[in-house]
Amino acid sequence: MLADILAQLQKQASAGESGVAAAFELNWQCLESETQKLACLLSLFALAPIPWSLVESAASHSDLEFDLKANRTILVERYLLQELADDSYQVHERIQELLRQKLEELTEADELKRGYCQAMVAVAKDIPQTPTLTEIAQATLAIPHLAEVATVYQAWLSDDDLISPFIGLGRFYQGQGAYTQALPWREQSLLAARKRFGDEHPAVATSLNNLAGLYRSQGRYSEAEALYIQALAMRKRLLEDEHPDVATSLNNLAGLYDSQGRYSNAEPLYIEALAMRKRLLGDEHPDVATSLNNLAGLYDSQGRYTEAEALYIQALAMKKRLVGDKHPSVATSLNNLAELYRSQGRYSDAEPLYIQALEIGKRLLGDKHPSVATSLNNLAFLYKSQGRYSDAEPLYIEALEIDKRLLGDEHPDVAIDLNNLAGLYESQGRYSDAKPLYIEALAMRKRLLGDEHPDVANSLNNLAFLYKSQGRYSDAEPLYIQALAMTKRLLGDEHPSVATSLNNLAALYRSQGRYSEAEALYIQPLEMRKRLLGKKIEPLVGEDLLKKLKELENLSKEEKAKHCGYYTVTKNGTERVNMMKFLNALIDAEGIQLDSTPSANAHDGRSASYRISVQSNGELIIGSAYAKQMNLKPGDEFVITLGKKHIRLRQVDPEDPEGVQEIEATAIRSQPP
Repeated sequence: MLADILAQLQKQASAGESGVAAAFELNWQCLESETQKLACLLSLFALAPIPWSLVESAASHSDLEFDLKANRTILVERYLLQELADDSYQVHERIQELLRQKLEELTEADELKRGYCQAMVAVAKDIPQTPTLTEIAQATLAIPHLAEVATVYQAWLSDDDLISPFIGLGRFYQGQGAYTQALPWREQSLLAARKRFGDEHPAVATSLNNLAGLYRSQGRYSEAEALYIQALAMRKRLLEDEHPDVATSLNNLAGLYDSQGRYSNAEPLYIEALAMRKRLLGDEHPDVATSLNNLAGLYDSQGRYTEAEALYIQALAMKKRLVGDKHPSVATSLNNLAELYRSQGRYSDAEPLYIQALEIGKRLLGDKHPSVATSLNNLAFLYKSQGRYSDAEPLYIEALEIDKRLLGDEHPDVAIDLNNLAGLYESQGRYSDAKPLYIEALAMRKRLLGDEHPDVANSLNNLAFLYKSQGRYSDAEPLYIQALAMTKRLLGDEHPSVATSLNNLAALYRSQGRYSEAEALYIQPLEMRKRLLGKKIEPLVGEDLLKKLKELENLSKEEKAKHCGYYTVTKNGTERVNMMKFLNALIDAEGIQLDSTPSANAHDGRSASYRISVQSNGELIIGSAYAKQMNLKPGDEFVITLGKKHIRLRQVDPEDPEGVQEIEATAIRSQPP
C-alpha cells in the first residue's frame, strides 16, 4: 500500500532528521540521473493508477532512451513507486509533490512535460465518437491522466494539440450518453481556445461546433443553433467561404434544422454543403456521399420518396466505388435505402438490403457491435411492420443484449432498444410485457437526457398509447398532453412530431366519444402538414403534360409522375405517387387509338413505335416510344384504362430484327364500369 511506502521512507530517515521529505532526499541522492528523470516523468501523471504503456509512450515522446524497466525496479525498491496489478503503477500524493519539486530543477523539465502531453494527445485522438464498453475500458485508466493534461499542463500543449485532450474527454463521456459529464470538457475547450488564440480562431470555431453538438444531443436546440451559426460565420471569416470546414458547419446546422422539422431552412444548407464539397473535393469523395445521404434523409422525412431514393442510390454507388462493397459506410447506406423502402411499404425491396447490411456489419465488426445492433433493430422493425412478430422479437432482444453488453445498462441506445421491444409487445397485445419496458425506457431517458428532451416526449407518447389501447383513457390523457406541450416547447409549433402528438390526442378523444374536441385537433396537423410539404401540384394533362415530360426526360417514371402532379398526400403527410393515373393521362395526351387489326405494323400515319395494337391472340403491342417515355424496363407492369377496359401491361424484350422494342400486354380483362 502507498501508506506502507511512506512508513518505509520514515524509517529510513536518520536520527537527526524527521519527516518524509528528509527520507525522500536521502533516497533521491542515491539515484542515478536516468532513474531521477523517470521518477520526474512519473510525477506528471495524475494521482491514479498509471498503465505502464502510457509511461513508455511519454518516455518515447520525451526522447528517454535508457532502460525504463530496470529503472522502474529501482524506484519500486526505493519505495518511490508502488506496483499495482495489470502492469500499472502509482505514486503517492506526498511523493508526487516532492518529485514535482525535483522536476523543476531538471534542465529537461519542459521536454518531459511536452512528451507527457504528446502521449496523452495520442490517447485522446484514439477515442471514437461512440465508444464500446471494450473501448471505454481501454481508455478508462488513461482518462484521469488526460484530464491532468487538460487542467494542469495546457501550457505545454502545442497550438495544434491544444483542444485535443478536451475533445477526447468530451467524446469519452458524450459517446456513453453521459452528457452532464461531457459538458464541462466541451465548455473548457472553448475557454482554453479563446484564452490562447482570442475570439477568432479555427480552434474556437471547432469548440463552438462541438459544444453545439452536445446541446443538440441534450435537446437544447436554441442554444445549439446559436453556436452552430457562430461557428459557421467564424469559419467563413477565417477560412473564406470555400473550405471543407465551412461545408461541415453548413451540414451541421442543416442537420439541426432537419431534426427540428425546419425542412425549408435545412434544404438550402444541405444543398450548399453538397455543392461546396463537390467543388473542393471532387464528385467522388466520402464527404460528398455523406452530403447525398443527408439530403436524401431530408427528402425522406418530407415524404419526397422519389427524390430521396435517387440520392440514396447515388450515395450507395459512390461508397461502393470508393471503399468497396464490404465496408461499414456501405452498410449504413444500405440501411438508409432499406428504411426508405420500408416507409413506403416496399417490404420485398427493403428486406434484402437490411439483411445485406447486417451481414456486412457482422463480417467486418463482429457479431457484437453497436452497428450490428442497429441493423438488427432495423430488420426487426421491418418484420414488425409486416406482422411477422415471431421473426422480429428475437432480433429486438439480441439488439438489446448487444447494446447492454457494449454500452452498459444506462445508455440512450439501450433506451431505444427497450422502447422498440415494448412497441412489438404492444402490437401483439402483450400489454403486461410492454408496460414495464416503456416505463424503464422513460425513466432512463429522463436520467440521461433530462426531463425536457424529444426522446422523453416520445416515451410519454408511447406509454400513453399503451394506456389508450387498454382503455385506460384517464391515464393516457395527461401523458399525451404533457408530450404535446414538451414537443412544442422543444421543437416549435410547426414540427411533424407536434402533428403526431395532436393526432394521438385527437384519437384518444374520439375513442372517448369527445368528437368535437377530436375534430378540432385533427384539423391542426392536416393544416400543418400542408404548410410543411407545400401546396400540392395539380395534375397536368394534354399538351401541358407532354411539354413537362420533355423537361424531365432524364428522371425515373416515378419522379416524372410526381413532378407532373400525380401523387396524393397521405393522412400522415407523406406523398405517394399514383402511377396508374399518370400513365392513363399520358396515353390520353398522346391521343392513342386502339387498332383493331392484328398487325402491329399498321401505321395509319404514325410510326410503329407510337402505336398500341390489339393482336389476334387478344394481347397488345405498345410501341417503343411509349416504353421510353414511361421509362419502362423489362418486367415492369402497369395498368391503363381505355373506356371500360382495364389492361395490365408488362414490358418484354422481343426479338425484333429491326430493333424496335415493344411492350406486350400479358392480360386483358373487361371489368364492370
